[in-house]
Amino acid sequence: MAIQLKSISKAGIPEAISKVDLYRSLNEPEEAESICRDILAVDPRHQLALRLLGLAITDQFGVDMSDRWREALDTFEKLGDPYERLYYAGLLHERRAKAQLKAGRLHPRALAPLFEEALRCFAEAERIRPPENDDAILRWNRCVRLLQSHPGFQEAQEPAGFDAHDSSPV
Repeated sequence: MAIQLKSISKAGIPEAISKVDLYRSLNEPEEAESICRDILAVDPRHQLALRLLGLAITDQFGVDMSDRWREALDTFEKLGDPYERLYYAGLLHERRAKAQLKAGRLHPRALAPLFEEALRCFAEAERIRPPENDDAILRWNRCVRLLQSHPGFQEAQEPAGFDAHDSSPV
């Protein structure tokens, strides 16, 4: 007996999305990822499912240096909105750096390039953000606060081309 995946209906996508949110909030990213893949099987360009899939993958980042980073990046690159592509690429770099920092595998100075890339993405996203959307600024500030508060980062230089007190390139 061959076991095969079953397709969900397009009408079931909104309920499936709510389940993705639930599983992510329950810290069960593998379940969230599976549901996103079911949604994308019937609607490959579904923007919310693509965003949530990329986030579910980054929720699984840990000690492994590969962390499925490329898969998450490829997912975020499928987003149609240039702001979202930049913003979620920044989140990808930030989450990978934070996972590695938490795992203690690398000295904070070695993680600085990941944070620098996150800051670059957030700065670019800020320039093209929708009106009243400060998400890129909020993520920028979180990265800067982390860099300022961690002794290993304080030893490192400021990110190249950025002023920690201003979210625009110097």
